[in-house]
Amino acid sequence: MEKTLVVLAAGMGSRFGGMKQTYPVGPNDEFIMDYSIYSAIKYGFTKVVFIIREEYLDLFKSTIGKRIEGKIKVGYAFQKLDDIPEGFEVPEGREKPWGTAHAIYCARNEIEGNFGVITADDFYGDKGFEDLAKGLDTNHSCVIGYHVADTLSENGAVKRGIIKSTDGVINSIIESSCVLEGDKVKCTPLDESIPEFYVEKDNSCSMLLNGFTPDMITKIGDTMKSDFEKHKDNLATYEMLLPDIMDEYIREGNIILDIPTDSIWVGMTYKEDAEYLKEFIKKEIEKGVYPENLWN
Repeated sequence: MEKTLVVLAAGMGSRFGGMKQTYPVGPNDEFIMDYSIYSAIKYGFTKVVFIIREEYLDLFKSTIGKRIEGKIKVGYAFQKLDDIPEGFEVPEGREKPWGTAHAIYCARNEIEGNFGVITADDFYGDKGFEDLAKGLDTNHSCVIGYHVADTLSENGAVKRGIIKSTDGVINSIIESSCVLEGDKVKCTPLDESIPEFYVEKDNSCSMLLNGFTPDMITKIGDTMKSDFEKHKDNLATYEMLLPDIMDEYIREGNIILDIPTDSIWVGMTYKEDAEYLKEFIKKEIEKGVYPENLWN
């Protein structure tokens, strides 16, 4: 079965101070996404597609692209503002991309088979990709659910997509501000119409390690057409975000599986986070999870 890994790598890390996607964290200057791609290959992915800004094409080809040539098929896609439904125009002055769902739409011609979607600057752990591959083998869309308590910060509340599911099928993903309180996690939904609630520490949350069947691309395209018509008077500020598309997909009666994982997620928002991640990867290498040099 063909499986494609789609890497969202078009953003810049302003709080980090530059392009954190290409910041070296491994002992041989590997990037975070090197480790993601290594695990994806290990668990049967056959192609990787980078969604990038067109001006960064040479940078990606000369670094990570060069490293993985011959190990997996590689494609590049550009999130272009004018890649929108026929009959619509980009509003004057619009420079900001249309959102994460639009990024996937822009990669539609490069994606082969079922596909996983990750961000380039999150470390998902080797086990996360094993679980993603198993989820895609069911031929259902899926979300790899991390234990919410393992993703929290000691420095205050953080935003997380709290997964509510029944028998492994997701009912909803509630975007919330989360903080540990005693032996529970307190969740304050960003949607003020939803009351505050508490979940167990091992409740699944979405860290944007998702898997989709090809019909999700069709769903995104159909939503773009209807939304561009609906929002034609305010397209200057409109965004099409992947979590919103997934929520609508679920409400239409489609199945998205909650695939719990014991994998460890590590984010890299500040440069101080990079030092922690380097030490974490060093320990994973010592345990034999990754080789010292990924591509030799």
